[in-house]
Amino acid sequence: MASTPVTEPTVQSAIENTLMPSIVTEQAARLKGQVRLVVVTPEKAAFDGVGEFVVLPMFDGELGVLPGRSPLIGRLGAGELRVRAAAGTTRFYVEPGFAQVRDNVVTVLTARAVKAETVTAAAAAQAAATAEALPSGTAVERANKDRARERAQGMKKVAARNAAV
Repeated sequence: MASTPVTEPTVQSAIENTLMPSIVTEQAARLKGQVRLVVVTPEKAAFDGVGEFVVLPMFDGELGVLPGRSPLIGRLGAGELRVRAAAGTTRFYVEPGFAQVRDNVVTVLTARAVKAETVTAAAAAQAAATAEALPSGTAVERANKDRARERAQGMKKVAARNAAV
């Protein structure tokens, strides 16, 4: 009769999972093989859900996050944020901000996050026209104009993807 080897628990695992279970260890157990996405704006938590894969629009390109990703903090750019789950892909337009990846949880801090389907080509064109109309006499005005252009460019990308979908 063959017996299966039983691994002895370490002191650390015994403390974390048996003697002192916490919300964090319970959450980590539930998220096995998944990534949790939390999108926070100044007004509210715009989204809190779980998926298999998250794509973040970083300031220098897109970043894909799978379960087990090493921790990072990065600067978020304006564009499309996607989370793929078994039920389908959820898409958002987010403005620049910050993103943190830690323990299979992706936290996004942004000034604005809306469902990508609500972004239209007309809204993107209006944002671009507004950005171009801004003054650019001082360094602060030029920085504001650059940020407005970045937001308009992100909206254009999301609107173009909406038209293709």
